[in-house]
Amino acid sequence: MFGNSLLHCRIDVARAILRIAGLAACGILGGAARAQADGSADEIDEGAIYQTYGVHNTGTNPPCANEGCEYPRKSGEPENPVYPAFWVSDWTMYCVFNGYAENPPPYSGPPPAPLKPGVDYQVSFGTTYYDSTWRGESGEGAMMEYYHRFCLPIFPIPNDYTCAFISLGDTAYFVTYDDRPEWMPRVCLFSTFNHPPRRDFIKHLPYSQKDSARIGPGGQAYSFWVSHEDGSIMQIGAAPDRTADGGILFAYGWDRQGDTVVPQSFYFSGVPAPVPNAPIVSQNYANFSAEQPDPAQTWDLVAGLDPQTLPACQLFDPPKTGDTNRLTSEEPVPTWGTIGRGRKR
Repeated sequence: MFGNSLLHCRIDVARAILRIAGLAACGILGGAARAQADGSADEIDEGAIYQTYGVHNTGTNPPCANEGCEYPRKSGEPENPVYPAFWVSDWTMYCVFNGYAENPPPYSGPPPAPLKPGVDYQVSFGTTYYDSTWRGESGEGAMMEYYHRFCLPIFPIPNDYTCAFISLGDTAYFVTYDDRPEWMPRVCLFSTFNHPPRRDFIKHLPYSQKDSARIGPGGQAYSFWVSHEDGSIMQIGAAPDRTADGGILFAYGWDRQGDTVVPQSFYFSGVPAPVPNAPIVSQNYANFSAEQPDPAQTWDLVAGLDPQTLPACQLFDPPKTGDTNRLTSEEPVPTWGTIGRGRKR
């Protein structure tokens, strides 16, 4: 079942390339698409900046604990793992909505008993493609994260649709598919200040011995909670859970395969509101391979598109129409988009 799901993921990516290429050729994507956004161009900052503490950008004076947003390793802590120059990996995404405080990530497999799939957490699949050798006018590095049937649940909207994030240099695109909400454009501009993690990005996160132990022998984990109020670092390590305190978790796990340390999981806070109901999320990697992605299956999804003519995505601030009516609360909730956000008010 796992293999079939991932096969369908990659088939859908290939089909989407043809559909999006056709839309670009017909002029459907471009200036006219801006009309789908709720707000004029001077009301929306298309170069939106989201604080990632050095991982995807330096932000606007990010509230890091250390200068340069780097954490020197202490005596006895393992050396920093480094991404291969390029790689491809499938993953399983676990969105945990019950029992996460008593069963914190990282998870060495599915969330542990007594948590049950479909009752306490949701399971979906996807694939990540990474190439640090990519070069273009927008900068260096390329990355695509493809979410099959359930999108990344860090936005205060329903996530039951297929999506992909593609970062080429500093420009990040958001790509949708035929199952997207009615109000979403096919492709939108997520940010002009959001590059793929550098190969040595883990230097921007503190090492957590307790998180590492939950991965198992040879595991290495790096994590912190940041404050929704001011973006300051609240805590190192996933436990105890800080969701109820308005905290946001950002973390990566690594595992040893022979003499090589490879990515094990990316675990983080989704949106804890009833929609999309994802307080804790973990993407657990599988079938990791240090192979170079095929541009025809990845970057060509957005090749030739002019970011200046794309609508802003509005994922953190969706229009008050269409599928967003499924939201159950108008109250603001902690998200990565509320920390140092670069959108104009």
